[in-house]
Amino acid sequence: MFLFLFLSLPASLYAQGFTWTPGLLRAYTDLQKLKVQSAQQILVREAPSNGIRIFLDDYADMLVLVTTDDDKAFARLSDREDDRLDELNDLDKNSPWQRVTLAEVRLHWAFAKLKFGKEISASWDVIKAYKLLVENQKLFPDFLPTYKSLGTLHIMIGSVPDNYAWVAHLLGLRGTIRQGQQELVRAQQDSIFRLETRLIDLMVRAYVLKFTDSESQVVQQLVNEHADNLLLHFFGATIEQKAGHSEQALSYLLKRPTGSAYQSLPIIDNILGDIYLQKGEYGIANDHFQRFLTSYRGQNFLKDSYYKLFLSHWLADEPDAQSRPFLQKVLTTGRTTVESDKAAQKFAETYVKKGASANQKVLMRARLASDGGFTDSALAYLRPYTEAKFTSAAEKAEYNYRMGRIYQRRNEPDAAIPYHNQALTLSEPEGLSFGATAALQLGYIYQQKNDRKRARSFFQKALSFKRHEYKNSIDNKARAGLSQL
Repeated sequence: MFLFLFLSLPASLYAQGFTWTPGLLRAYTDLQKLKVQSAQQILVREAPSNGIRIFLDDYADMLVLVTTDDDKAFARLSDREDDRLDELNDLDKNSPWQRVTLAEVRLHWAFAKLKFGKEISASWDVIKAYKLLVENQKLFPDFLPTYKSLGTLHIMIGSVPDNYAWVAHLLGLRGTIRQGQQELVRAQQDSIFRLETRLIDLMVRAYVLKFTDSESQVVQQLVNEHADNLLLHFFGATIEQKAGHSEQALSYLLKRPTGSAYQSLPIIDNILGDIYLQKGEYGIANDHFQRFLTSYRGQNFLKDSYYKLFLSHWLADEPDAQSRPFLQKVLTTGRTTVESDKAAQKFAETYVKKGASANQKVLMRARLASDGGFTDSALAYLRPYTEAKFTSAAEKAEYNYRMGRIYQRRNEPDAAIPYHNQALTLSEPEGLSFGATAALQLGYIYQQKNDRKRARSFFQKALSFKRHEYKNSIDNKARAGLSQL
């Protein structure tokens, strides 16, 4: 089978110095499944000067780094970026693969560096990768592998908020979300990178654009068709959880392939803990967060996990003496590179200073249930309450935002609108994050109603909120929304 596939590959795959051998195809397939060790065993038998092997060696290292978040491993492996770039630079510059593999190596390390808090170095890698891909597009416009990462970068550039767009232009970075989407569709015609590009496209829709039920069905089909692919089960779960379909996410994780052949993914226990917290099954959630902390060697998600451990005790109405120590751990461990850790830090600082009211506990239960798509439970938590029962502006704003999101998830947008409007009104004086998120959701609602004027107004309003803990993700989504009007 592999011999037939190898013989049928297009001639471009045989360019001097860049040969997709049957072994390299198997190694790439294994890497896509997170079978990193077996892929590395195949790679050592391939010619070390082959540019495709160099690219896949680098891909394997990147997967190890981003799945473990191991600082010692990062320190040990980080010199390999320059070594591999030098090796690829020495290969055939007339091959369409040369600039693509150079760009891919830079993007591998950009992704890894972001996980380890090396934002400036990561940014330079992204810029250099972008320029390599643009150059390759000009030289080889019909070479499909170029468009996988170029499309992704054009979407990222297109979602940059207006007040930072000048920086991107100054650095020579240009692109739109629509352009990037079209390029990802084009890249899916490539026989080798088709699955990876489809997954990237779905993740962009979940994290940057608006994820739809039809796209959820595509995810389900992909997962079902690749029962032995751990990476697809993992990303399928994170995509569905992000979309508020935690029950579906749970099903993917419970039926994921396991065993020593697969790269360890401690973060799965963190996600399972999240889902059971949303379901109100606090004991099971606690077990998963503890398991994550035992097996994980990195610094990201530590604050988030200790915060969630606090929630699993606090929401179970256990004494403060049992729950509060977890918040002290939030304040003294980990780092605030990822948004969930920033949010955990902010909550812990506020709780330690001011404590929390009984109303905040109700709001938290409703928030978790709503975020997971368990809207019957979320509505049951809040139905006995009205805005008047809450005291502070922040609590009133959150109550309205949670009610709006519950009705939105129940496909009742007209019922959601007044709640989101009230959340926005209450949030503006203090610049609360609920205002930004409510404005974003109102933008989506009016976009769906084809009321472009109101949708544009609310997306712009979402961008106007400053210095809240979800600003990066909200701004990216609002910017993406504007580009689709």
